[in-house]
Amino acid sequence: MTPLNKLVLHPSFKKTINEIRKVNLTITKNPIQEKLNFENLTFPPKGKIRLIEDMGSIDLDAKNGQKIGKEYLLSGYDESKLQYFSLEGSAYFTAHSLVIASKQEYIPVNYLSFYFYTRSQKIKENSSYITHSEDHSADSNRDYAKDRSNFLNKWAVDNSVLFVDGPLIGGQITSYTLDLVEKLHKKGIIPIFFVKNSDSNLVTDNILELRNKFNSDMHWSYNQLKPGQRTNFVMYADEHNPKNAKIFCYLKAFNLSPQRIELHIDTYTNYRNKIEDIMDMIYFLLLVHGDKKNPQIRPIAIAEKYARDILRMADTYNLIKTSGLIPTMNQERFGG
Repeated sequence: MTPLNKLVLHPSFKKTINEIRKVNLTITKNPIQEKLNFENLTFPPKGKIRLIEDMGSIDLDAKNGQKIGKEYLLSGYDESKLQYFSLEGSAYFTAHSLVIASKQEYIPVNYLSFYFYTRSQKIKENSSYITHSEDHSADSNRDYAKDRSNFLNKWAVDNSVLFVDGPLIGGQITSYTLDLVEKLHKKGIIPIFFVKNSDSNLVTDNILELRNKFNSDMHWSYNQLKPGQRTNFVMYADEHNPKNAKIFCYLKAFNLSPQRIELHIDTYTNYRNKIEDIMDMIYFLLLVHGDKKNPQIRPIAIAEKYARDILRMADTYNLIKTSGLIPTMNQERFGG
C-alpha cells in the first residue's frame, strides 16, 4: 500500500503555475475561500420519491454507536477552495483532504490542484495547461468532481466507512460520484454523504401531509425531531436514470438544524443489515466532536482543518505572482 501522511500535487500543478506567470495576471479582488455548494443542483427536475420507512422520528443509540465505532476503520473527506478573480480569467486552488482515523492517530492525505479558466482564446492558445471556459464556475465544479473521485478512489482505505462532506447527487458532480461509489463498493468501502446546509423541499413538496406547511425539508425535520433522533428514510430516484437514486434521512444530534445523511441506493441495499448501527455510530461521532456551533463528525472536521491549512501554507498568491514554487511542501508539512 502506498504510504499515507503526505501532500500530493496535481500532475500539472507546477506547469500550470508557470504558464500563469507568463500571462502576468491582474488580480482584481482579494481571494475568496469558499465551500462548494451544489444544493441548487442536488435534485434533477424530474424524479420520484417514496418512503422506505413509515413517517416518524426514530431514536438513536449513542452507546451502541460507540460500540459499533470500534468495529470499523473510519475516514473523513472534506475540501477547501480558493478562488482568485483577475482581468484575464479565474484561478482556482482546491485542497482535497482525506483523514484516516487509526487507533493511535489521524493520518492525513492531501491533494492540491490548480486550474485557470479564461474566455480568451488568445491566452488559451499559448498554453495547453490553461482551460478555455465560458462558465468558469461550472467548469471548476466539473474538474473538482473529477479530482475528488480520482483522489478518493486512489487513497480511501479498503474495507472502511468513508464519510464525505457534500451531496451524493448534484449537478456536475453526479456522474463522477456515482462512478466513484461503484468503485468504492468493490473495495468494501461504505461511502456516506453529509449535507449540513440545504434549502431543499423535496420531502415537503411530495408528502401530502407536509405540503405547504414548512419552508424546507430542514425546517420540517427540525420541528419533527428531538436531539438524538433521525427521520424515516426516503428514497429519491431520477425518472430517466435509475442509477441516479439515493436513500436519505435527516439527523438531529443537538438542538440545532439537522443534517441530511445520504447513501446511494446500492450502498443501502448492500449494507442494509448494518445501516441502523451505522446511524447510531454517526450520532455518537457527532456527540464526541461536540461542536454545537458547527456539528460535524470528527474525521470530517479534521479533514476540513487540513484542507484549509494546505491552502494557507501553499501561499497561493505568491505562487501565481512570483517565480518558483514553495520547495518541498511535502517534507515541510508532514516530515517526508
